[in-house]
Amino acid sequence: MIVRIMGEGQVKLADSHFTELNKLDDDLLAQMEEGDEDGFRRTLGALLDAVRRLGEPLPDDSLEPSELILPSPDASLDEVREMLSDDGLIPG
Repeated sequence: MIVRIMGEGQVKLADSHFTELNKLDDDLLAQMEEGDEDGFRRTLGALLDAVRRLGEPLPDDSLEPSELILPSPDASLDEVREMLSDDGLIPG
């Protein structure tokens, strides 16, 4: 699967990592619903770090269709709310 982190680029990620990413996505969604800005910021950072750690960056000149688009690390809680579907950032 190809994941785009807005403002950073694309990462190729094995489907086997969905469980870990879905857990972080569920936590992020709960924190957003609670309006927990600090928790949101920590969990968004952890989600992006996990994608970077588990994935393989694609070359900058590569432009593959992205199956997931994640917000940039500095995205606000309101900006991420606008990006979300009812399923979170990572469809389960």
